[in-house]
Amino acid sequence: MSYAMVIDLVQPFDEVVSRVKQALVANGFGIVSEIDMQKTLKDKIGVEIEPQLILGACNPRFAHRALQAEPSIGLLLPCNVVVRHTAGVTVVEAINPDILVTLTENPALGDLAIELTAALNATLDVLRGAA
Repeated sequence: MSYAMVIDLVQPFDEVVSRVKQALVANGFGIVSEIDMQKTLKDKIGVEIEPQLILGACNPRFAHRALQAEPSIGLLLPCNVVVRHTAGVTVVEAINPDILVTLTENPALGDLAIELTAALNATLDVLRGAA
């Protein structure tokens, strides 16, 4: 099992970031955090990397259900979605929700993982259609 759900898009990084944010909102997620890894690494340790943005995506209904089933699940929230540019391609990666079940060993998260996977796949499908 892969820990990521991935699509590659041949579109400019900034355009993909905008589309990812819109697609997440359209599928019930809010963006609760945003980390510009390129800027952070340049500012903190002087390292140059290609553009990479980590979006902390949260669907409050899913988060609440997860917390009810597994109080420590906050360690794995929010669902991270990464947009990065490499070799002329903009890559969009989302955490595979099945990993939440595997890591916690809590089968009560199984149905939630299925629903969360569907919502993230719907987000990625919007992006595929915009390619």
